[in-house]
Amino acid sequence: MQDTHRASPSVVVGIDGSRNGISAALWAVDEAVERDIPLRLVCAVEPREGPVDPERAARALATAEIAVRTALTAVESTDKPVKIEVEILQGLPAATLLEAGRAAEMICIGATGIKHATSGRVGSTAAALAGWAHSPVAIIRGYDPMSTTPRSVVVEVDQSPESDVLIERGIQEAQLRHAPLVVISAWQAGVTDIHDGAAVDQQNRSLEAQLNRRLARWTRRYPKLDVQSVAVRGDLLNYLSPHAHSIQLVVVGGRRSHGIAEMVGPPSYLALHDTDCSVLICNSHNPL
Repeated sequence: MQDTHRASPSVVVGIDGSRNGISAALWAVDEAVERDIPLRLVCAVEPREGPVDPERAARALATAEIAVRTALTAVESTDKPVKIEVEILQGLPAATLLEAGRAAEMICIGATGIKHATSGRVGSTAAALAGWAHSPVAIIRGYDPMSTTPRSVVVEVDQSPESDVLIERGIQEAQLRHAPLVVISAWQAGVTDIHDGAAVDQQNRSLEAQLNRRLARWTRRYPKLDVQSVAVRGDLLNYLSPHAHSIQLVVVGGRRSHGIAEMVGPPSYLALHDTDCSVLICNSHNPL
């Protein structure tokens, strides 16, 4: 089950037979439909060291075909007008998806693959893609289209020009998913005011006022947008930890001051475990 490699834009999804891989495919459907581009399901068959064992190779290929077929069936069951492409490729998962995603509008992958399904931690493939992909990378923790609770899309911004791109992407995702948007800016408290509640409140109000001024042009352009500005002392995880269950997606930049590792490593796992809050990383190579 293999189509020829295409350089045309698509939304690439890494498929490995895991439940999170299926969730990533289902989450990505709306991304592809909105852009009127194909949803490309890619499964990598890892090469074995040593002499080729035909029987083992055949089993690996059969397993990959089952994984792709299962994902394909799940996507088709949505009855959404999405164009679907499938590919089974030889290679290591991270390298294969990096190559497949060179012309992609987005790469989507489950937060935990088949190898890490029991540990709950973000898999090595997702971590590698987050740092090196040329396209935005969505790390999907779960997908619940039947949820009746409105959950927000959160965007982390700072003073860099990249933040305008992130805000625009956050607005796109919020509109696509009919969700409220929360724009967050974190700040570090000085030694003198770290225990001064009044000083912290004043700094939060000042920063939120700056955010509101920055968002004014966006709210004029999108008057129906439900958007809230939030200032957080410390870092983004300080906000995510108590609010993760009310968030469906977090949008961050590839050049964030606290680094990408924080969003794909143990800190984010502690903040987001037992939730289906996903993370979209817009790398500086190709943020949109």
